[in-house]
Amino acid sequence: MRTATALKILAEWLEEDKLPELVRREVQAVDLERLVDILAIVGPRRAGKTYFMYQLVRDILGTGHYEHSDILFIDFEDYRLIDFQAADIDTLLAAFQQLTGKYPNFLFFDEVQHLPDWSRVLRTLHNRRKYRIIVSGSNSELLSREISTELRGRYRDLFILPFSFRELLRYKDVVFSEQTLHTPGRGRILQVFDSYLKEGGFPEVVSRQTSSEKRQVLQNYYHTIFYRDILERYNIKAKYILEAIMSYCLNSYADLLSISAFEKILKKNDLPGSKRTISNYLHYLEEAFFLILNEKFSYSPRKRIMNPKKAYLIDTGFRFLSTDFSENRGKVLENVVAVELRRREEEVFYYKRRRECDFIIKRGTRPVLAVQVCWELHERNESRELKGLAEALRTFEIRDGLILTYNQEEERRIDEHRIPVLPVWRWLLMNRRIHDDS
Repeated sequence: MRTATALKILAEWLEEDKLPELVRREVQAVDLERLVDILAIVGPRRAGKTYFMYQLVRDILGTGHYEHSDILFIDFEDYRLIDFQAADIDTLLAAFQQLTGKYPNFLFFDEVQHLPDWSRVLRTLHNRRKYRIIVSGSNSELLSREISTELRGRYRDLFILPFSFRELLRYKDVVFSEQTLHTPGRGRILQVFDSYLKEGGFPEVVSRQTSSEKRQVLQNYYHTIFYRDILERYNIKAKYILEAIMSYCLNSYADLLSISAFEKILKKNDLPGSKRTISNYLHYLEEAFFLILNEKFSYSPRKRIMNPKKAYLIDTGFRFLSTDFSENRGKVLENVVAVELRRREEEVFYYKRRRECDFIIKRGTRPVLAVQVCWELHERNESRELKGLAEALRTFEIRDGLILTYNQEEERRIDEHRIPVLPVWRWLLMNRRIHDDS
């Protein structure tokens, strides 16, 4: 790398006195001044990881303890860095010192997977104990099993998903509070929630004006996940199996996915595919943040592995690409809840014996909350929904239950349990756990 190029790129960063306008992301707080491990910002493509890094930069500057010249920010997707090599890091740091008279306190490396041998570079920089290091990048590269092993004990990850409902309200300048929910402003909140169910929360998608534009953006994401994150990375030969699984999940999200049953579907269509291959491809799709796969709850790890998974899309916007036009509104609602539970980093399962319950939340060694989701509780489904919840509560001796609907707010009783019935959108606004062991 030429020193002149490094000086130009760094000068552009140092002269940048106005960071992009941001929707503040609600994630676990990080004390960057006391950061010891490498902080890896992970999540789906285009979920807003770069903008979150800008948020962290603002937080650093907001302490009043640091200046712009204490921070080195490099986007490794910059075309001028196409020939950048691991050894060029020292050239970059020397150029920074030439411009500022000091070495940086903070290193922000965006899309770090484009840096050759980047895991070794990070280990070397971390071992110098001079810098607080924050990186982001493609999940399929950043958190592969090999890299996790190489950086074990040296890094922690911070999970970024597309906009939450709260973040989307802020993006659309909708003010919300407990008081708002009892005023006509509630209607505007429901309007945004309806769009959230339909479009999801990818920032670029919600910024587009027309449905065709939104669909095109999601189609591009879909193809990138298919080709770059999975097909190329894992050198997949059975492309048709991956296509079949992704298509199936687009049309049958929030449903059980049995590997044995899917194998039979392939054979019925004269497509060869083993259970092992199907299982591997599902794992790749989860690793690339296309799917959330919940296991059936059991205290036996073997039984959890052997039973069907319940598959959810990482963002409901992907429904734009479905070829099934018979929308199941209850499944959409359930998918939104699954994504939020993933965002809150809960350990989640489903329950199925005689009856079914959508979500079993485990903390520590035991289940603590059972959650049932439906569009509306009415006389035709109330018995089924309550019995499924009751069976899960009794089976695992769970104290707390919850029913989430589109817009009902009341209470039900199951034996000695008082079960809140809440609108999903209100639960999303709570941004906290219903049950807390503390």
